[in-house]
Amino acid sequence: MTFACRTATPADLDAIVSTFTSAFFHDPVWGPAFPDELRRAGQAAVMWRVYAGSALRYPWTLVTPEAEAAAVFIPPGGVELTEEEAAGLEGRLAGVTDAGTARAIMVVGEQFEAVHPTEPFFYLTILGTHADHRGKGLGMGLVAEGLARIDALGAPVYLESTNPANNKRYESVGFVARDEIVTAGGQVVTTMWRPAAR
Repeated sequence: MTFACRTATPADLDAIVSTFTSAFFHDPVWGPAFPDELRRAGQAAVMWRVYAGSALRYPWTLVTPEAEAAAVFIPPGGVELTEEEAAGLEGRLAGVTDAGTARAIMVVGEQFEAVHPTEPFFYLTILGTHADHRGKGLGMGLVAEGLARIDALGAPVYLESTNPANNKRYESVGFVARDEIVTAGGQVVTTMWRPAAR
């Protein structure tokens, strides 16, 4: 049976934001980043919309047919956010949270950026499955499809795993732990690398 997925279009943005908001609500890093649980979904959706919307300019966001799961790959030489988007993100976050929360979220991103590899790589920057569709293999199906396309190009892939429960899944498709980042809240993020296919 063939795994059903496709390249996302701008028409998918709302569904992707909904999926990421659900997927990361209890994430060890991105859950506590928005400490007000009653408002967390709405606040986090602002961040996910910026990142997912920006990534759609590349043909490397893969989704299941109804965007129950989504995987965002940034190609070599690409950026997660344009300079304008990056400059405006903290203010957007402060507008829905507060200045301290927004700054703390930006610091996590800065920590990630500081340890990025120097060689060109595909960046699996966001992978999420809506909570209503977990356990069906949708997320890893998207990863497998993305990796197959990237292997055809002979490029390596990099990611940050914010949930230790996912590390073995990534290892099962060829990723190797590279480094650890400890956030201000004490969460351990594992950076992982998958060499180019030979």
